[in-house]
Amino acid sequence: MMKRVIFFAAFLLLMNSQNGFAQQPVKLPHGMVFGTKPSTVGLMPASQLESFMGKRTRITTAIVGKVLKVTNTKEGWFTIDAGKGKVIDARFKTEGVGLPPNIKGREVIISGVATKQFNAFDAQREAGSKPTPQKQPNQQQPLSFEAVGLMVNK
Repeated sequence: MMKRVIFFAAFLLLMNSQNGFAQQPVKLPHGMVFGTKPSTVGLMPASQLESFMGKRTRITTAIVGKVLKVTNTKEGWFTIDAGKGKVIDARFKTEGVGLPPNIKGREVIISGVATKQFNAFDAQREAGSKPTPQKQPNQQQPLSFEAVGLMVNK
């Protein structure tokens, strides 16, 4: 009877220690790549992307920035800090590139196509309609990024 109690207690301790190890997040090493390896030529900080784009609506580039949040782990949707309270919504161009949630807070290098999103005022102006009488303040357009590759930098 005593052997069974000791065996059962040892079994429970062994199961708890294995579950404890399995629940710890896996550390992402420097240089880990998702998708294709991004080019580091002409790399710019994410905070300078909007000013670099100027009046262009799309550019192909590589940027470095900090991941704020992974919004969809299975489809590779995430947000990058663009400085001054702004964010860049990013996603992978190809399906099936998943991101682990523990990439949050890490500095990454991503390459792909950056696009300015249009707001309703711009769409109205482009359609030739009369703009509203009150002048809209010079608002910055939100940015999105269609990534082909991501590499963990720091």
